[in-house]
Amino acid sequence: MMSLPVLPTISTFFIVLSAVLVAIGWILIKQKNIEAHKKTMLAAAISALIFFIIYASRTIFIGNTAFGGPDDIKIYYTVFLIFHITLATTGAVFGIVTIYLGLKNNIVKHRKIGPITSIIWFFVAITGVAVYLLLYVFYHGGETTSVIKAIIGG
Repeated sequence: MMSLPVLPTISTFFIVLSAVLVAIGWILIKQKNIEAHKKTMLAAAISALIFFIIYASRTIFIGNTAFGGPDDIKIYYTVFLIFHITLATTGAVFGIVTIYLGLKNNIVKHRKIGPITSIIWFFVAITGVAVYLLLYVFYHGGETTSVIKAIIGG
């Protein structure tokens, strides 16, 4: 039986949960259920934040896992990872702005940016799962070095 790493598995669960909650929130707003939409989207944001806290903590204290797959596809993985990171960063910024606009009742701008934010976030979740699968399921992860160890020379 395959053993999956605990923290990456948990953090990936939370990013997928955030995307599912965004989809539910989208349905709720189409049904004009504003209060349920607001609560669901805030739950989606909290789920994404939990992902980020786990990811950042793991990166700092344990480290990032290098790609352990074949060398001939490593460049494709790296390009894909850069795309995912760029998309995730963009999605996070859009998410913060979208939530802010919604909470401030700037509905005109919130309605314009919300669907764009949602679509970006769906792609973030999909590419995040793909990164997880490539690192831990399809191939065994490579070496892991924490930022702290790299800084202090451990």
